[in-house]
Amino acid sequence: MTDMHSNGARRAVVLLSGGLDSMVTAAIAKEQGYKLLALTVNYNQRHLVELASARRIAAALEADRHIVLPIDLRAFGGSSLTDDIDVPKEGVQPGIPVTYVPARNTIFLSLALGWAEACDGRDLFLGINALDYSGYPDCRPEFVEAFENLAAKATKAGVEGDRFKVHAPLQHMTKADIVREAMRLGLDAGMSWSCYDPQGGQHCGLCDSCRLRHKGFEEAGVLDPTSYATIP
Repeated sequence: MTDMHSNGARRAVVLLSGGLDSMVTAAIAKEQGYKLLALTVNYNQRHLVELASARRIAAALEADRHIVLPIDLRAFGGSSLTDDIDVPKEGVQPGIPVTYVPARNTIFLSLALGWAEACDGRDLFLGINALDYSGYPDCRPEFVEAFENLAAKATKAGVEGDRFKVHAPLQHMTKADIVREAMRLGLDAGMSWSCYDPQGGQHCGLCDSCRLRHKGFEEAGVLDPTSYATIP
């Protein structure tokens, strides 16, 4: 059985990167009545500034607990976010870009799964998106389904029939839809950080993530609060 707080609210472990998508996802989980356990992974990413955004968001959403867990994926490398590889600035290209961090969402969800089982929670939330994204294989519905099946076989709770649910509420939204959802939830989108290659405390404006972010605000007809070194 899922553990309940004294007020009856369920616990959910939410992967909170500090980006717009994870902020909206966490707010949706709270709106649905979950007590938030926010998990931010400090994987020694190029854009470490997002950790400060994650802390602000966790505080604003009154998370029950916020863990910033250090795991140095630079020891592996293999991505422009964790290695000495330039972040692409030419615009969103087809295929899987070098900003893909090998198995990142699998690693992060495994950590979230461990925390959820330890605290007797059964719900995991993450802000992946299969429409406006950069071609990452671990942002697809097939990935979410496969991880739920893995969790059912890899945990004590799962083999005892108490399955985990992976919630990806933004899965089929466009970036404009996500911006509108942020507005509906009353979120300050300016708290979030998206850029892969920060420039003097500003979003670079040219990486895939910046371009998708700005495009979302434009298509939603919402003023973009982001400070860009170069306007996308």
